[in-house]
Amino acid sequence: MSDLDETAVCLVVLGNPPRVAMFRGLVRAGETGKSVGEIQASLSIPASTLSHHLKHLELVGLVSRHREGTTHTCRADYRTMNWLLTFLTEECCVDSSSAPKIPHSAHKLTA
Repeated sequence: MSDLDETAVCLVVLGNPPRVAMFRGLVRAGETGKSVGEIQASLSIPASTLSHHLKHLELVGLVSRHREGTTHTCRADYRTMNWLLTFLTEECCVDSSSAPKIPHSAHKLTA
């Protein structure tokens, strides 16, 4: 699969508000991650709905899930996140002869 195709798949998966909320919450949690129960409580959604959305995030590599005893802990995959952000922004303004009128941080991102 090409980088463009992989990016499109990630963006399709993130094109759902509960998934964005889950992913953002896991990014905020850092390397510690969050248990499935914590994610469910923070979003107030049924377990089956949570499982459905987590599966999509896992399939594209944005989230990993690990079992620790009886607890399933989810973590954002920062390598995939960084790859996606870099792919979307690495060529920002390369075809422009002037600086952007609205300041942005795309030029500060590094993989």
